[in-house]
Amino acid sequence: MQLSKEDIRQIKEKGLCEIDIQKQIDNFIQGFSFLTVKEAATINNGIIKLSEKDIDKSIRTYTNSNKDIVKFVPASGAASRMFKLLFEYLANKNITPEIESFFTHLHNFAFYKNLKTIINNKGLDIDILLKQNKYSEILNILLTPTGLNYSNLPKGLLKFHKYKEYERTALEEHLVEGAGYAKCSDSTVKIHLTISKEHEELFKKLTSSVQNYYEKMFGVKYCIEFSFQKPSTDIVAIDSNNNLFRNINNTILFRPGGHGALIENLNDIDTDIIFIKNIDNVIPDKYKDTTYKYKKALAGVLLNYQERIFEYTKLLNSNKTIDNKIISELEKFFENDLYLLFPAEYSEFDNKAKRKFLLSKLNRPIRVCGMVKNEGEPGGGPFMTLNSDKSISLQIVEKSQIDTSNKEQTNIMNSSSHFNPVDLVCGIRDYNGTKYNLLDFVDKGTGFISNKSKDGKELKAQELPGLWNGAMADWNTVFVEVPIITFNPVKTINDLLRKEHQ
Repeated sequence: MQLSKEDIRQIKEKGLCEIDIQKQIDNFIQGFSFLTVKEAATINNGIIKLSEKDIDKSIRTYTNSNKDIVKFVPASGAASRMFKLLFEYLANKNITPEIESFFTHLHNFAFYKNLKTIINNKGLDIDILLKQNKYSEILNILLTPTGLNYSNLPKGLLKFHKYKEYERTALEEHLVEGAGYAKCSDSTVKIHLTISKEHEELFKKLTSSVQNYYEKMFGVKYCIEFSFQKPSTDIVAIDSNNNLFRNINNTILFRPGGHGALIENLNDIDTDIIFIKNIDNVIPDKYKDTTYKYKKALAGVLLNYQERIFEYTKLLNSNKTIDNKIISELEKFFENDLYLLFPAEYSEFDNKAKRKFLLSKLNRPIRVCGMVKNEGEPGGGPFMTLNSDKSISLQIVEKSQIDTSNKEQTNIMNSSSHFNPVDLVCGIRDYNGTKYNLLDFVDKGTGFISNKSKDGKELKAQELPGLWNGAMADWNTVFVEVPIITFNPVKTINDLLRKEHQ
């Protein structure tokens, strides 16, 4: 790898060094190994199905816990992909069923009033434009800087839902949600959003304009923080000859490391409980009760597991003698509650070695992940997966991480009944209250490589292990079934026409 002085300066500006770049290139050349899935996690075999009694008990555990809480929302994603079908129409003018539905129900979108106002200010009438099928004029005002500029904004700033007297953006819905299940004992609601630097002022402008309103509505005090994906998590691209891909001005092309890079942002937070939920997975107030119920229940499950883990960890860390009875109890806890199976050589360990191994598996962050029944939506699935130390544990696995050329692996993948809607509750402190360094629990041997293009030239891009995949691979993991109503992402603009968003 030949680097110029300018290359080295650019690399150092990112907070990286030459060794980091070489490792990234090595990953391109060597590729990432597929994970080996042993079995799909299903109800009562890796996935917990809570009874109403369980739910009530878990909610009480959480509401009485007096914990410090943060709601973490990845919100840097641009909304441009939401409007793919609209851009296709602008390019070819084909009236597809999706385009017809969009314009037929245009008045049902939360942004309609703003769109209509801008069109009126331009001396036009939206109803006449619709009757005359002048769809391109409407879309130009909706999507470009001449109007609402929606295609250049992040999803969090788009108006998602319409209420009787006002509309709410996706960000505002997260503020409302935070008051519903993530309120600390002092009525503070702490919300941390990861955003793009270019949109910082727009996010701050929106929050400052609505914060007091929602604080009065719910009797809370919001503490809203923003962070950015760190430049040190950016990754180079390579060309077909495995050389560094360069921009037209000959500088090295760096690309964001994907949402797995957000483990760095998560690691900067020190709190008892972190709720994680994507920016576009929100619903209007009339559907929120079920979300609140299950969010609180998941947090209660987390605290119940933590109580047992802390008790065992404290015991293993003590000077007390650990007899076979306690070892057996711990082994059953791992097998029956954490669905973690030990490597074959574990049976040959003496009690001292077993104690050390058990402690290493207990003393780590924990996450409770909501799982919904698979109804065709894309997303990582819950599997029992073989780890590098030959143990087997619960993991969220993406399709791209499975060798689909292997019939057995494909059959296991297809047997999955649930998938992860990015509904996580995390505990990141140990039994002494000390925060774990989350970077110590990342599987750096996982990642994603894909083919892209820039400036008309082909390139290979690389992403870090996903936030809820490889970045949390060495966490203790619990899967709990949650209702499908708690999962309502907005991937395309017409998703906002679904009854769950109306």
